[in-house]
Amino acid sequence: MIKVLSRAWGRLGAALFAVALGVAGFSGAARAELRIDITRGNVDPIPIAIPAFGGGDEQSSRVGADLAGVLQADLERSGLFRGIDPRAFIQSFASMQVQPRFPDWQAINAQGLVQGRAEVQADGRLRVEFRLWDVFSTQQLKAQAYVTEPGNWRRIAHIIADAVYERLTGESGYFDTRIVYIAENGPATKRIKRLAIMDQDGANHRFLTDGADLVLTPRFSPSLQEITYMSYYNGVPRVYLYNIDSGKRERLGDFPGMTFAPRFSPDGNRVIMSMARGGSSDIYTMDLRTLERRRLTNTPAIDTSPSYSPDSQRIAFNSDRGGNQQLYVMNADGSGVRRISHGAGLYATPVWSPRGDYIAFTKIAQGRFFIGVMKPDGTGERLLSDGYLVEGPTWAPNGRVLMYFRQTPSDSRGRGGDSYLYSIDLTGYNERRVVTPVQASDPAWSPLIP
Repeated sequence: MIKVLSRAWGRLGAALFAVALGVAGFSGAARAELRIDITRGNVDPIPIAIPAFGGGDEQSSRVGADLAGVLQADLERSGLFRGIDPRAFIQSFASMQVQPRFPDWQAINAQGLVQGRAEVQADGRLRVEFRLWDVFSTQQLKAQAYVTEPGNWRRIAHIIADAVYERLTGESGYFDTRIVYIAENGPATKRIKRLAIMDQDGANHRFLTDGADLVLTPRFSPSLQEITYMSYYNGVPRVYLYNIDSGKRERLGDFPGMTFAPRFSPDGNRVIMSMARGGSSDIYTMDLRTLERRRLTNTPAIDTSPSYSPDSQRIAFNSDRGGNQQLYVMNADGSGVRRISHGAGLYATPVWSPRGDYIAFTKIAQGRFFIGVMKPDGTGERLLSDGYLVEGPTWAPNGRVLMYFRQTPSDSRGRGGDSYLYSIDLTGYNERRVVTPVQASDPAWSPLIP
């Protein structure tokens, strides 16, 4: 458990705030508050200084240094921030009661500054506090304190990264999250696929299944407590619910003809899936309490890859009912079907953004794969990444970053074909590989951890 303390700086805080205002007034600066517009393409990263969080003893200092390192790594991976080398720092902080000497930070071109402290208290709990400063306007932008068990220090770093990101961009952060994916190893002819989970930065990695059965397409529940995934047993696809906390799994049932594992509805009470019967594939929902199924489409076409809108009112899916594979949107009861993709090529795997403003997809055109986004009405199509095989987009909970997997081609002897995870933001400029201990595919991004 992490306890968030509302930050009451008291007389000291008021004094520091007054000094900051006085410095800004004395300098005559009329600078606007530090802010990052993440909707622009190719944003120059903001230089930010993150000194090691001080501590009163060796253990606290070590935790503080590690925490600052994780915080800086989170922000740098977003592509919006550039951490300044600590060797350039002029001022060091022995205490949170020491106000920044802003000219020292301005001299090294820092625009943002995170000042923090980590301390293991007498009761054994870890207390972490931080302040975010706008260096050039000398304003304090954010201050917060947390108390938790020492083992949660890494999660505190992610929470602070979310707070800094949100304060400077106006958008919710996405660092305090997890990724579930399919871990792959072994030769292509005898591939072992296991369910694996990790923090969004690759830490706290663990395998959830042993590889005895093939597993595919995991998905998080909205509550973060469960993962749904598909596993083959004697050639028949089974759908399981896996409880992350207990490690127990529950079989929802055998689903012959299923093409993808179900996705949860936003309220977590239903799953939506596609199943093939008699040469066609249609979309069904299933109530998780009653296990009752309801058929939503009924055509000779192949309808697959359904995804709910955040308000549960609409469903995106792909279908070949128009002659080739395109994206469609319909109402949650199956009515009002309309096509939204109209570009050259084939479209697949639509996934609705948590914000509701975009639908991500995979596109195949001229022998290449693309990851792209479009608005729910089909306008504003943008292709963000391409390659021999890029597939399986999943959204960060803030709806501003996508993750997917990229596979390389194999040669005539079967070498190659390696598969790894990548992330990219909506500008298309910040593509980064997500480090995993083995090859990886089919990622799914969790909501923010409560």
